[in-house]
Amino acid sequence: MAASPNIPPTLSRYKFFSTSVVENPNFSPHHHNIDNRRRRRLIKSHLQAQNNTTAISYGAPRTELASSKKLWIRQQRSFSETEVEQGQLGDDEEELEDEASLLSLSVKPDRNMALLDDYEMEELGHSPPDTNHRSGYVAVVGMPNVGKSTLSNQMIGQKISIVTDKPQTTRHRILGICSSPDYQMILYDTPGVIEKKMHRLDTMMMKNVRDAAINADCVVILVDACKTPANIDQVLKEGLGDLEKRPPMLLVMNKKDLIKPGEIAKKLEWYEKFTDVDEVIPVSAKYGHGVEDVKEWILSKLPFGPPYYPKDIVSEHPERFFVAEIVREKIFMQYRNEVPYSCQVNVLSYKTRPAAKDFIQVEVVVDKNSQKIILIGKEGKALKTLATAARLDIEDFLQKKVFLEVEVKVKENWRQDEGLLKYYGYGGQIRAM
Repeated sequence: MAASPNIPPTLSRYKFFSTSVVENPNFSPHHHNIDNRRRRRLIKSHLQAQNNTTAISYGAPRTELASSKKLWIRQQRSFSETEVEQGQLGDDEEELEDEASLLSLSVKPDRNMALLDDYEMEELGHSPPDTNHRSGYVAVVGMPNVGKSTLSNQMIGQKISIVTDKPQTTRHRILGICSSPDYQMILYDTPGVIEKKMHRLDTMMMKNVRDAAINADCVVILVDACKTPANIDQVLKEGLGDLEKRPPMLLVMNKKDLIKPGEIAKKLEWYEKFTDVDEVIPVSAKYGHGVEDVKEWILSKLPFGPPYYPKDIVSEHPERFFVAEIVREKIFMQYRNEVPYSCQVNVLSYKTRPAAKDFIQVEVVVDKNSQKIILIGKEGKALKTLATAARLDIEDFLQKKVFLEVEVKVKENWRQDEGLLKYYGYGGQIRAM
């Protein structure tokens, strides 16, 4: 079985687009109809652009990638920014603008192709959906620091989840999309399962893990192969909750490259005997060994049906979400002890400037003034180092030059403030614009 390629830490990630508005089951039928109409327009414009736009290769010049991506994003909007600024939107479109500012992480979207009737598909030159096509959701769960994000990145083929050697680096459910002509796997890379919840933030993160499992067609549970085999009941309790019908479950023993083959066989036997899972597969997510076996197992469990998303995107999260995650990754890498865990990163402003570098303003929120002093450092040197490292990765991500402004603010006990936590995206919705 061919191993997946090893993912470099700064691999270009230029195919990130927000393609849908929030789908809230509590909306009125009027809102739901508006939502469907908007989604249909988005899909049609996406497919029309797909027919009329030359494919972008990975090795294309930086300027070509940047200009093509901006064009693609504009084509997915059903109204112009000028109309928004001049107040020319109708009532329905103003409502859409408000609704589109939030992206739900808890509700499955309608399958895109199912929203196009036969006439529309013929008009766009697309054949009927393949009845042998598989698509579905996969929840990736496990204790902190077992390699969930590394495995997700390997399966998708691009780095969409930040990775550090510190536990609890991932806070949000990161939605990643792995597509081929025959299938579409939608992966939820979830925060590490924690038993002792010290803050309201911890409780909300664990709820998000359970919500991911509710949507999942199958669940992948990661354990550290280097550690003594242990019961996974705690992971199942916190990660899956009290689901009436549990989905198919795969246990993945990660980091097999760090132990001897004989030890792998013994631990594999233990997990097969003492855990209630459908199969156990040893892998090395870091080097891609065994990842194709995991993908094959997942594909065997996904239901038949059309894709949920366009095939050429790898995440529905907006670009500004990943910009904030890049800054947070650099904080985890540069600072020690409690400082990274007390930080929340928000993108306050993102301005595209055709004649100059794009302007991005970011705030780093901390609990205490002492943490602010550490982040800034003597004469601001630590903050400057952080901003430089983040800017380089952001430029690689966006494929364009940017001006990054980072400021540090103190908001005491923000990890206990449920209102703030929801605003920061821990309540199941993130800002899409």
